[in-house]
Amino acid sequence: QVQLLESGGGSVQAGGSLRLSCVVSEPAKDFCMAWFRQAPGKEREGVATISMTGASEYYADSVKGRFTISRDNSENTMYLQMNNLNPGDTAMYYCAADRGGRRCWSALNSLDDENFTLWGRGIQVTVSS
Repeated sequence: QVQLLESGGGSVQAGGSLRLSCVVSEPAKDFCMAWFRQAPGKEREGVATISMTGASEYYADSVKGRFTISRDNSENTMYLQMNNLNPGDTAMYYCAADRGGRRCWSALNSLDDENFTLWGRGIQVTVSS
């Protein structure tokens, strides 16, 4: 059973930065990956996706220019660098992955959570004003 484990969350003031990490229990090169988030009372939304090699990235408009998704397949780890955070970024953040094929092709330019079948437990990010 593939496991995804997020870390790096916490509390920060507006304007601050955090870096989230997601470690995959199997070789990460076999998975396209993404970050999603869910705020209290809201639906889950896609934040960013990254292709299996890391060559392609796709972002939600709300985070473009502030967040950067990346991966290090030698470490089986994906990252989300979050800068200039604001209270609207407060949410539980989830790592997601899939083994490739049609869903990963779709994820190259989509934030649809149906493209991902593997999910971490989530980690809290809280931004105070």
